[in-house]
Amino acid sequence: MAMAAYVKLILGSVAFSIFWVLAVFPTVPLLPIGRAAGSLLGGILMVIFQILTVDQAYQAIDLSILVLLFGTMVVSGYLERADAFKYLGKLLTWKSKGAKDLICRICLISAISSALFTNDTSCMVLTEFVLKIARQNHLPPQPFLLALASSANIGSTATPIGNPQNLVIATQSGVSFGEFLIGILPAAVVGLVCNALLLIFMYGDLLSVKKGQQDSTVAFNGDGVDHQFSPATMSHVETTNVDSVHHESLRNRVNSKQAMGAAEVPWSLNGAYWDHRNQKLWKSCVYIVVVGMLVSLLMGFNMSGTAITAALALMILDFKDAVPCLEKVSYSLLIFFCGMFVTVQGFNKTGIPSALWELMEPYAKIDEISGIVVLALVILVLSNLVSNVPTVLLLGARMAASAALISTAYEKKAWLILAWVSTVAGNLSLLGSAASLIVCEQASRVPNLGYTLTFWNHLKFGVPSTLLVTGIGLLLLKS
Repeated sequence: MAMAAYVKLILGSVAFSIFWVLAVFPTVPLLPIGRAAGSLLGGILMVIFQILTVDQAYQAIDLSILVLLFGTMVVSGYLERADAFKYLGKLLTWKSKGAKDLICRICLISAISSALFTNDTSCMVLTEFVLKIARQNHLPPQPFLLALASSANIGSTATPIGNPQNLVIATQSGVSFGEFLIGILPAAVVGLVCNALLLIFMYGDLLSVKKGQQDSTVAFNGDGVDHQFSPATMSHVETTNVDSVHHESLRNRVNSKQAMGAAEVPWSLNGAYWDHRNQKLWKSCVYIVVVGMLVSLLMGFNMSGTAITAALALMILDFKDAVPCLEKVSYSLLIFFCGMFVTVQGFNKTGIPSALWELMEPYAKIDEISGIVVLALVILVLSNLVSNVPTVLLLGARMAASAALISTAYEKKAWLILAWVSTVAGNLSLLGSAASLIVCEQASRVPNLGYTLTFWNHLKFGVPSTLLVTGIGLLLLKS
């Protein structure tokens, strides 16, 4: 990409800076409009400044990721109704030996679920649950939320379906699922262990509970925790009186038929819920649909299409108005992503990311240790400036072409390095990955238990964790 005109370069940088500031500091005194509105402002400025045309702005929005997020949010709502998180809570807290043990369990479950269901899905499903466990056991939420977000990113590196950038890499590189798994899994396992140990080391004092408090506050048996999960809801949506009258009328009709001696039916006639005898059958159907979604993802089916199909299947099986579950979708998060896509595309148009790569490319030879270090630093910086998916799209072909000049094996290694570093880079800052943003957004919206994971609190752990895990992983990647 040729360097943009000087004026557009300045204006594009200004638009991106405004977006970045509002994303990091959503309540900045000069313009306290929040992340969602801030991302839209950044995108609109890219169009106003003529960095992008309106058509280019629309094209920049990645609908597949938005559909994936929407579908997983809907699926998570139905999983909650099927008591999936109650069972997960028992698994997390069963015979737990305390807060540090719980940290390790969260890291493990987050990593495995992210490798299979994508890191965004894992964080969408688990954030509120993890926060509730911490709050109701009088533990600081920060280390648990950091464990969830960071482990989700690390675990998602292991498979091509673990995150969107891995999907792009698998598609462009032709690396098979098995080769991808074998190449990165050792790094992911060791990296996960190092990340958990770092969490315990940094937050050990906060996680320590006095002996007299152990039984009352950290006796994790899973029974005393409210496992009801409700993703970020639209608080302004209220049930109308008309709806109440409608449901009451339907209930009266059911009662009337039963009073007349009508034969019992397995379905409630008002379609609002299954009767008590069929609850287990309905839950089984939910789990079957989710397992089917997982199998489809493992088989390589389109991620967003699979997620939205599973969501629709669950709506049909529920046999009632889907509005309550649709209200649990975090629409502000979807809006944030729309604005971010446009803003990042405009920033790419300025030529700054490309210029950075062209400057570093001669020093980023993949067959030299110094070259791998330089390459990793470039990926880390770009992934946190323009996000990991655009970084992969920008650097992937160039890295592969440069490595192919050395050997075919190095070409494959280049793709694996890009997958590993661009994903782990998401742990560096709050803006580094969608998973971290989801954890932050969801945690702040939990009714009565909300917690704000600030940019600086995330950065304090993110920097050492990212550098440590990235470095260890680079030594263990197999080409």
